[in-house]
Amino acid sequence: MAGNALVRSYNDNIRPLLDAVDRLRHLKVTDEGIQLPTIVVVGDQSSGKSSVLESLAGISLPRGQGICTRVPLVMRLQGDPDATEPLLHLEYRNKTVETTEAGITEAINEATVEIAGAGKGISDAPITLVVKKKGVPDLTLVDLPGITRVPVHGQPEDIYEQISRTIMGYIAPKESIILNVLSAQVDFPTCESIRMSQKVDPLGERTLAVVTKSDKAPEGLLEKVTVDDVRIGLGYVCVRNRVGDETYEQARDEEKRLFDLHPLLSQIDKSMTGIPVLAHRLTQIQASIIAKCLPDIVKKIDEKLHRSMSDLNGMPQKLSNRGDALKAILHIFKVLRESLEMSLIKGEYGEFPDEKSLHGAARIYDMISSYSSELPSNCPTTDDPFLMEEVRVLEEAKGIWLPNFLPRSAFCVLLKRKVSSISQKPHEVINAVWDYVENLTIQIMLRHLQNYPQIQSSSQRVVYNLITKLRAKSYEFVKNMIEMELCSDYTSNPDYMKRWTEFMEKQGHFMEAIEDHSKPTKVSLEAFGEVEVGHLRAHADVAEQAFDIRMRLTAYWKSIVLRLVDGVALHILHSIKTMVENELEAELINELVGPEMAGVKRMLEESPATATKRDRLKKSVELLRQSKGIVANVMDRIVVDGGK
Repeated sequence: MAGNALVRSYNDNIRPLLDAVDRLRHLKVTDEGIQLPTIVVVGDQSSGKSSVLESLAGISLPRGQGICTRVPLVMRLQGDPDATEPLLHLEYRNKTVETTEAGITEAINEATVEIAGAGKGISDAPITLVVKKKGVPDLTLVDLPGITRVPVHGQPEDIYEQISRTIMGYIAPKESIILNVLSAQVDFPTCESIRMSQKVDPLGERTLAVVTKSDKAPEGLLEKVTVDDVRIGLGYVCVRNRVGDETYEQARDEEKRLFDLHPLLSQIDKSMTGIPVLAHRLTQIQASIIAKCLPDIVKKIDEKLHRSMSDLNGMPQKLSNRGDALKAILHIFKVLRESLEMSLIKGEYGEFPDEKSLHGAARIYDMISSYSSELPSNCPTTDDPFLMEEVRVLEEAKGIWLPNFLPRSAFCVLLKRKVSSISQKPHEVINAVWDYVENLTIQIMLRHLQNYPQIQSSSQRVVYNLITKLRAKSYEFVKNMIEMELCSDYTSNPDYMKRWTEFMEKQGHFMEAIEDHSKPTKVSLEAFGEVEVGHLRAHADVAEQAFDIRMRLTAYWKSIVLRLVDGVALHILHSIKTMVENELEAELINELVGPEMAGVKRMLEESPATATKRDRLKKSVELLRQSKGIVANVMDRIVVDGGK
């Protein structure tokens, strides 16, 4: 009765956990990045891995040069006390193949060839072997290719690296229990499998070692498993391999006799010897790690399901007719306009708080401010001595007219020189602004079109062409501005007369220094500081006129700079506003909607990338929903049983 109660307790509490994890593994929930508790079997080539697995499963597995270990072999052992004969089948590549104990070797061989090819290469794609049999432990183990450094004939040169990558991929997750198979005939620290497991589990907290071939090398084995030089945290179990034609029952009897009677091996504690002990330990460890990991698995499934559903819901609606496609395009135009208005016109950047390159109004302000500061605040001069440029122009503008008459032609010649010297600056800022606006517009537009790659190229072309036209208009505007400044001298700015009058107050003092040779040759003038005027005594006849021209140019220059800055700034702002509010949308409609509805038609053709993503997310959501149902049932049973 006690035994039956124990079986019922196991079936009620442990078996559902194992079944749940096996069902999750069958669903390939690991493809979603969710790790499952797994016992991973590793060992150097010829360490006796196959013998251990055969003893646990009670069936014969393929032998030979790497036949069964060229791909990961997931062994699901399911004890069935009512089974009259074993039931075996393979699962791989979304198909199930029934087999028998006699046919298992051929079935695994055929599956391996189908997955990894007929040569001796390896593959990461697993084969699952399900064994339902009376007397086997409820275990799921993953057997990996044996570690070999030297490729045999037909194996790739990098076979060691390939095997290492496969093994590390399985043993690295913290949910994995490492069953390290070691031969009693070798020094444990030299085993490659030990070195690999220590890389991911340096303290051995999730590593269990099974020592094979104990009967072949009994000397010193007790010391090896007692001293534990290689840090095996979950302990050791020593076993004897099946020999020759022994049945599995005979092999277990011989194993028990060996560890009971051998003068050296009998000294090893009985809790560390025999396949039955190994099976019990593995079952306990497996149940413990599953119970420990299950809450975290539930959490990860919920998080991943939420992300996948959010991503799926965030994808554009699959468009089925032109009406839907037209609505989608017009909606994109609307939100694009709103985004550009906020960035370029209103100076709001709620959509792009951390992307300063997309804070359009602020960046354009910076460019105009930089342009303003690059324009000389004072009228440009040559390196000639003070007023000599004006003197030379005046000497060439002499005519027969009243004395001291200021020739306007001289003023205009000098004014044209000064304006021409800065005429490229407005073109430079215009070019910089439109380069920036073009780049920003395309960036923001592509964000709104990220789900519609089929119209991205044509939409970008619209922006390129529109900005090219607007840039040409701006060039023409600036050209006209400069030509107007060159055409005539005029301002209604009262500041001009005020400043000229202030400058001219020093003319008398200036002329005294020119005409009275006893006076100092240096004079202090507002806006110029202290200047040398001795050289002008040789040009006293035009010095007064030269002074007047310089003061007029200096007073007038401020008006010119203000016009060039304000005019360019207002033109830029008006052009951008018109582009955002009218021209861009009109051009996009003409290109994408137009008479032929070219863009609308392309919208109905979902891109391969979008279709693939949509399909992947649908499959992910379905898989995760099934997984959530599986773990929910188990968790409910745990809660119910815990409340009894």
